[in-house]
Amino acid sequence: MHMLRRTLLTAAVPAALAGLTRVGPVLVAPALIAPAWAAPGSFEAFLASMRTQARRAGIASATLDRAFAGLQPNQAVIDRDRHQPEFTMTWARYRALVISDQRIANGRAALRANRTLLARVQDRYGVSPGVIMGIWGLESSFGTELGSFHVVQALATLAWEGRRAAFFRTELLAALRILDHGDVSVARMTGSYAGAMGQPQFMPSAYLRYAVDFERNGRRDIWTSTPDTLASIAYYLADSGWRPGGSWGQKVTLPADFSAGESGRGVRKPVGEWMRRGVGSADGRALAPPDTDAALILPDGPGGEAFLAYGNFAAIRRYNPSDFYAIAVGLIGDGITL
Repeated sequence: MHMLRRTLLTAAVPAALAGLTRVGPVLVAPALIAPAWAAPGSFEAFLASMRTQARRAGIASATLDRAFAGLQPNQAVIDRDRHQPEFTMTWARYRALVISDQRIANGRAALRANRTLLARVQDRYGVSPGVIMGIWGLESSFGTELGSFHVVQALATLAWEGRRAAFFRTELLAALRILDHGDVSVARMTGSYAGAMGQPQFMPSAYLRYAVDFERNGRRDIWTSTPDTLASIAYYLADSGWRPGGSWGQKVTLPADFSAGESGRGVRKPVGEWMRRGVGSADGRALAPPDTDAALILPDGPGGEAFLAYGNFAAIRRYNPSDFYAIAVGLIGDGITL
């Protein structure tokens, strides 16, 4: 259920990384498969079948009329989906792309402007401001980069053209439910080419589950409402297992004889045991209490940076299942709040 937000991790990174299939040590392009459209008019037939399915699901005809009025497939969406470059991304390169002094400075300004709001969100959901700011910064540069694709058109294009059609058909139906509820208009429902929406970059099905009307105005607005956006991120993390008062992790130093075989999310030990093995703080902050469960992450392998990942690291990975992403969120949040 926590993978509802998206299947493409490309929507989770800044424009500098747009087009990547996933975030991690190795990024591989999907196979280029010939489009599945058939005779002219097949898109209209698809919309007709989608309309029938939506009406059976209780979506009003007037909503469908607005959503499908003049709708045509978007070739740019197909091109972005099918022509994703293949290359390798190291943690060092990823970090240089997504963590900058300017992003931290922008985040600190956003924190000052929203400190009272973040305190209210933390009171409600138990999620600390740092991780919320880290995700907000990575997903949409604190609400300034939302994506310019019309979500209904993008999802209809991807549901029709064949590759992952069932997934995108489900997401299109979810988008129609959102429109039917009146949370947003068709024109304002914008996002990535894959349908990830608004400031938190939720897929429509994740929106239905996690979007919050924190302003209490009857609409869940993750496009223009900062309160709704930050509360929605927090609710997602809380439902993903975020533990109040806990940390995501921190950068550490390793002894020269440390064995890389002891690293990885699957190898968890108490912090006290890691300390006995020579692991120390690299940022001047004390490590977590000795009985805290932790894994050692080496995102670029032996010789690169090292991080202890505490329990809340897993909650960030449920937002986006990438060690690179989770570490970057943590570091950006720490840079903004500490």
